[in-house]
Amino acid sequence: MSPCLELSVLWTTDSMFYREGMLAWKPALNHSGPTEFVFRVFTTVPEFQALLFLLFLLLYLMILCGNTAIIGVVCTHSSLRTPMYFFLSNLSFVEICYTTVVVPLMLSNIWGAQKPIPLAGCGAQMFFFLTLGGADCFLLAIMAYDRYVAICHPLHYALIMTPKLCAQMVAGALGLALLLSLQLTALIFTLPFCGHRREINHFLCDVPPVLRLACADIRVHQAVLYVVSILVLTVPFLLICVSYVFITSAILRIRSAEGRRRAFSTCSSHLAVVLLQYGCCALVYLRPQSSSSVDEDRQFALVYTFITPLLNPLIYTLRNKDVKGALRKVISTKGTSEAP
Repeated sequence: MSPCLELSVLWTTDSMFYREGMLAWKPALNHSGPTEFVFRVFTTVPEFQALLFLLFLLLYLMILCGNTAIIGVVCTHSSLRTPMYFFLSNLSFVEICYTTVVVPLMLSNIWGAQKPIPLAGCGAQMFFFLTLGGADCFLLAIMAYDRYVAICHPLHYALIMTPKLCAQMVAGALGLALLLSLQLTALIFTLPFCGHRREINHFLCDVPPVLRLACADIRVHQAVLYVVSILVLTVPFLLICVSYVFITSAILRIRSAEGRRRAFSTCSSHLAVVLLQYGCCALVYLRPQSSSSVDEDRQFALVYTFITPLLNPLIYTLRNKDVKGALRKVISTKGTSEAP
């Protein structure tokens, strides 16, 4: 074979391999692109999808109405302008924002086909979810301190819990939650996520399910998650426990049974919310990942996404005479103004 013919055959063979290689590589190019996530659906049965949509929508509207009513009552009634109700109105505002970060996107995914969320959108949801959830936990600890001062140091309550200090405590809770969630979210989204579209076995971009999708070593990230969880959950919960130890000791020293009952009634609402909120969050974030179930995490997340924000206004209104009285005044005033 002549040299020219041999070169021609080699060139033709290389061209064939090159074209075959490009054809084999082309599908990979079609699947490349920015990383997106989709949430795993609760069910694929249309009837159940409609039922879940209506149920979650109803719960969301009840959360909005209940917490908005508390904010409105506290802001419009001068008798409720005390530190306790100031913190309660801020807690209700955080609960409204907290559920709004999660529920509308969740409802849009229940009703219809799976809608992808970009990497930046997932990171934004995680950041706001963690910030508002952390602020919620810190506010519950602040409310426990407020009850401690009111019951253990009633004569100095007005001097200690000044409006300036109350505003500083709320701002500090929000600022600390923002700082911790920003660092944790930034650390998690430096991880590589293999593939173009990944399915999150959850209804929101929470930390544990997103970490499971990373194609890298996540031991450092899990350690950071535990540290942040301890700062947000364990430390405030211990402070709440210490506050209630002093509160219980002070209540038991009250001589009259009626006085003890009234003192306990002012704390029982807060304590019920604390146990529900911290209990469910601890089961999700403080359990070892090896022993945690993704389905269980979703169930616990439903509790602190829907049940706790819904119970907050119910518990604080049904067990609080001041709030019930203010709501009755609002309803009666509205009924009188609408009467011909």
